[in-house]
Amino acid sequence: MKFKKTIVTLGVAVLLLGSTVAFSEPGSETDPVVSLSYLNVKLEEIRDYIDEKISDVPDQNAPGDSLVVVELQNGQILEGEAGTEIIKRSGEAVAIASSLGGLSDVTSGLDIADGGNVPSNHLLIVPRGDGRGIFVTKDKTFVMVRGEYNIK
Repeated sequence: MKFKKTIVTLGVAVLLLGSTVAFSEPGSETDPVVSLSYLNVKLEEIRDYIDEKISDVPDQNAPGDSLVVVELQNGQILEGEAGTEIIKRSGEAVAIASSLGGLSDVTSGLDIADGGNVPSNHLLIVPRGDGRGIFVTKDKTFVMVRGEYNIK
């Protein structure tokens, strides 16, 4: 009798397990199946999406972001807006400061006060658009400028 009960219990267990396997659907939410072709299609969609987003990013080397060479004559003033970068390549110039400070010489880590000599090949940054810039004291002074500026 015990043997019969064990066989019946085992039979019911096999029947339940077999029906679970037979009636389960491959590819359902509980049992996802991914084929290689499906994966390739999705990867191509992701590549297209990334390429589209990359093409929407503005070019980092746009003309507004490049250094412009400017030739200045004796007596001319180059006045920069906030964040304008100036590099004097040749000639002579002095700094024009405001009541809030001078030009930031990031090469030497100094602040060039009003009337101070502008050294060659030093990166100067105009911190505010309040009239700061350089006054040229020699003809044919060349500077490189990045950002907004006015020549007076």
